[in-house]
Amino acid sequence: MTATASVSTATTPTQERGSYWITTFGCQMNKADSERMAGILQSMGYREASAELDADLVLYNTCTIRDNAEQKVYSYLGRQAQRKRANPNLTLVVAGCVAQQEGESLLRRVPELDLVMGPQHANRLETLLTQVDSGQQVVATEDHHILEDITTARRDSSICGWVNVIYGCNERCTYCVVPSVRGKEQSRLPEAIKLEMEGLAAQGYKEITLLGQNIDAYGRDLPGITPEGRRQHTLTDLLHHVHDVEGLERIRFATSHPRYFTNRLIDACAELPKLCEHFHIPFQSGDNEVLQAMARGYTVERYRRIIDYIRERMPDASLSADVIVAFPGETDAQYRRTLDLIEEIGFDQVNTAAYSPRPNTPAADWDNQLPEEVKVARLKEINALVEQCARKANARYEGRTEEVLAEGINPKDPTQLMGRTRTNRLTFFSATGADGRRYQAGDLVNVHIDAVRSFSLSGTPVHS
Repeated sequence: MTATASVSTATTPTQERGSYWITTFGCQMNKADSERMAGILQSMGYREASAELDADLVLYNTCTIRDNAEQKVYSYLGRQAQRKRANPNLTLVVAGCVAQQEGESLLRRVPELDLVMGPQHANRLETLLTQVDSGQQVVATEDHHILEDITTARRDSSICGWVNVIYGCNERCTYCVVPSVRGKEQSRLPEAIKLEMEGLAAQGYKEITLLGQNIDAYGRDLPGITPEGRRQHTLTDLLHHVHDVEGLERIRFATSHPRYFTNRLIDACAELPKLCEHFHIPFQSGDNEVLQAMARGYTVERYRRIIDYIRERMPDASLSADVIVAFPGETDAQYRRTLDLIEEIGFDQVNTAAYSPRPNTPAADWDNQLPEEVKVARLKEINALVEQCARKANARYEGRTEEVLAEGINPKDPTQLMGRTRTNRLTFFSATGADGRRYQAGDLVNVHIDAVRSFSLSGTPVHS
């Protein structure tokens, strides 16, 4: 999946440097990094290009979670390398997880590159480009302590923003390359996070999603113990700390890990009115032996207890997850247990993937890899079940009135706005109410749900 930078909201720079283009692959963390790097480029005097092939600086912010995303990067680079040979003034940058994983070998494969930089160096983009301007080819993949980010991100939305609260990951899941490309966990201080959120609220942002590769681990690298004997800084404490930011209507967080997900966190989400009733908690497999081989650190029973308590406190909360099928050695019976868990819980959405061997991960070297045809068959079957469960879960909205935060115009129908319910259901509705009122991005709109699909809703604004 790719996303490109959009219209700038930064102030006009004092020195014109040419145009830039950023293509982002992968997760929300990458998207947030791209927003920060776009802000840096604009502060340096770059403007956004109207097209990728017209840009004076092209930056690919890469993902290495799946092999197809990695290969797509090389395809894009081939096209830009041809441009570079015709125009030596073109600046080519590869950032993100592929850059961290491949390092100098990327320069050998694509010698036209000017800068290769890992995720930990996103805030150093200006310094690194200064080295490039002096005629150097630069590789920045060494371990780097992430200093507090004082850059102004060039946000993709003016309504919903992302705020990083913890970088890196200390887990060692046997299939996952993230720890080796994003480094060790580094939590930001609560006051710095709140200050960024206050700044966004002052600009008119209505919703913030707090981000971390393993957000439930927030604070365990920060000092301090409470009189009760627990860590002073946890995600739960952070949510209480930032909840009163004036102007914000909604707060979300992702991505959670079942090993660290607590009842205390669920209680906070139930009690704090700005916390949305949506939880993204990957389970990866419905079989305990597979979970043990993945080194996930929890059981299916533990996962069920989390879901049970969420539903006890917030019966209408929506649930989404990630799952991997065809992990090395996964039997048909173990795979069937994953299907059973999806059907039993009735997720609103599940992101599915067939296992893909990644460099520098233990599972990639195991000799019990499953054939490609098994991966394809299992992925097809699980996707059909996920859609069926999503349609069933969405059916509960039909005829109800839901609060929707309008995020922008429906690109397929300019007479409609699009936004999300508190439970994260994508919803389309008329920009004009029955009383003639015109709604716009940033409005909280009560919408009567008229039509339900597997992954979206449609409705009509109602007078509140």
